[in-house]
Amino acid sequence: MNGHHHDPAEALLERVTRLRERVALLVEHRAADDPTADDPLRGLYLSEEAVRHRLRAVPAPPGDDGAGDDEPPGDRLGPLARRLGLRPLEVSVLLVALAPDLDRSFEPLYGYLNDDVGRRHATTGLALDLCGAPVHRPEARAVFHPSAPLRSLALLDVDEPERPFLSRSLRVPDRLLAHLLGDDTPDPSFAGRVRPLTVPSTADTPGGDTFTGRLAARLAAAPLTVYLREHREGEGLAHAARALPGGALHYTPQGPHTGEPLTALLREARLRDRAVVVSPLPDDPGALVRALSVPDVPVVFTGSRPYDPQWCDHDPLVLDAPRLGAGAVDTWAAALDDGDGGAEPDARTGTPAAPSGPLGFDLAATVAPYHLSTDRVARAVRAARRLAAFDGTALDPGHLRLAARQQSTSGLEQHARRIRPAVTWDDLVLPEAPLAQLRELARRARHRDRVLGDWRLSAGGGRGRGVLGLFAGESGTGKTLSAEVVAAELGLDLYVVRLSSIVDKYVGETEKNLERVFSEADRTDAVLLFDEADAVFGKRSEVKDAHDRYANMESAYLLQRLESFDGIALLTTNLRANIDEAFTRRLDLVVDFPFPDGAQRLALWRHSLSRVPCADGVDAHGVARDFELSGGSIRSAVVTAAYAAADRDGPVSTADLLEGARREYRKAGRLVPGEGAW
Repeated sequence: MNGHHHDPAEALLERVTRLRERVALLVEHRAADDPTADDPLRGLYLSEEAVRHRLRAVPAPPGDDGAGDDEPPGDRLGPLARRLGLRPLEVSVLLVALAPDLDRSFEPLYGYLNDDVGRRHATTGLALDLCGAPVHRPEARAVFHPSAPLRSLALLDVDEPERPFLSRSLRVPDRLLAHLLGDDTPDPSFAGRVRPLTVPSTADTPGGDTFTGRLAARLAAAPLTVYLREHREGEGLAHAARALPGGALHYTPQGPHTGEPLTALLREARLRDRAVVVSPLPDDPGALVRALSVPDVPVVFTGSRPYDPQWCDHDPLVLDAPRLGAGAVDTWAAALDDGDGGAEPDARTGTPAAPSGPLGFDLAATVAPYHLSTDRVARAVRAARRLAAFDGTALDPGHLRLAARQQSTSGLEQHARRIRPAVTWDDLVLPEAPLAQLRELARRARHRDRVLGDWRLSAGGGRGRGVLGLFAGESGTGKTLSAEVVAAELGLDLYVVRLSSIVDKYVGETEKNLERVFSEADRTDAVLLFDEADAVFGKRSEVKDAHDRYANMESAYLLQRLESFDGIALLTTNLRANIDEAFTRRLDLVVDFPFPDGAQRLALWRHSLSRVPCADGVDAHGVARDFELSGGSIRSAVVTAAYAAADRDGPVSTADLLEGARREYRKAGRLVPGEGAW
């Protein structure tokens, strides 16, 4: 038997051809004693003779229900019927209903048998006649009941409810017919909301002793409804994808839900023998959970909120999804090696390009700070390749980091200002001690999941895996710049919290705003900066009135919230003594930024002037020695000198530097050397 006979369309056509024999038999039987059989207007009017014929109605000849038919090679109807538990009579009814959609010659035949040339679809009565089922038997009529499999599984539509039962038209949904013909294009009713969910082709099969392995075994044993509560967006989705190695349908809810799209979604899952993964859950998921919690389709819901028994009468299996380790180097490597998941398609052929070959950089160090799900990693790799193609260069760490930041969506902009770091360690002029502490802070942020998670060095008690640092020092000593450098080292965005949008005069509102910031930072790969943190993290005071009590409540909330924080937060203060000692105990590092001495001030002047055209003989030693300025003030002085030089269209001179330094002294209200009191 050649491969042509294994085509699903050919198999279905063979079934319909067999049905034609049954139709011909019924036509012959009715025409044998029908006096109007040769009337060209039959079906358009009722003559007296036709009425008398109907009064002595002749029952249809007994027939089989199709149970004995052999399945043609490549047939999809038989396997589908077994998966859905359809009875032979239901399979035959389905075949009768779809025949005119596959072979137009059935239309006039059905019109004749319906005694109405305009009714060219099968009716309930005609379907039962063709299947040899007595139309008066309750078990035969029950095939068309709304709760029966054909209708409850959205395999058959019974139209025209206003007509008598036996005259109602039958219609097979286009999606079912397309599937039986071998077409698996998804139903257009949920276009854009359903897509395949698969793991990278190089990913390992989940082991039986892991969470994912146990979940995979449970889902493979029998259909099950599961709710995976995730700590960060994408964690539940990643575990679901790995627990369903055969693939699943990922459904993304959007807006209000009606029954029809969800019925079509379940039908799609049944037709393709796939599980359904729903992520993320909408604000009010009750109706969605109830509609999709069915006994024959594995459904996995993922979300961050606790399970509410009000969502569903029959509780799903509720599990806490384990945290994803940062980096997940194997996932990134798989996406980079997988032509389907990571490579850009060829512009001419549309097929994925071949993998780009060995990387010229340390992938593990590059992706360590990011907590992205499997599908977000694949999207980040595709975006990185597009960025590299735009730059006309090979894929490098900068492309991957930028693409990863784009995939880590954030709602922090409401309360924080985003900074895309554009500085490096070379931009920091600091003593060795604080510089070493800053590098240690970056190492902690990069390896916290391994140390606190894999090696189980977390303190317990619900404590998070956050990294908290305090930068203390006078204004202008480089605290904010250092935070930006740490963010750049990690390849993350820096969000500077706007205290004006946090602090609120109404009781309890400040805590709510802070909770929004911390919650968003928990699920975002970013560095959070509380500049001038004294306003929020200040010392608690003795309670003398209601204001003191509520201020202390804010501090108590912050102390508790920092315990469970999972992100990276940096605090800056001009006076370390202003920070409550209880906060200090919860910090990973406290970095003191000293006021620069003479040698450091000279290094700062030189660094600020490194890209500025300077006149010959410019003396930075003198201004560094005579003017005790912080790094921020030195930069401002160089800016003042540069404007003066630009105005006369010349290079910066020593006099320009002196004037810039004097300007900073005057701004600070200090006595300018050489000018005396003023």
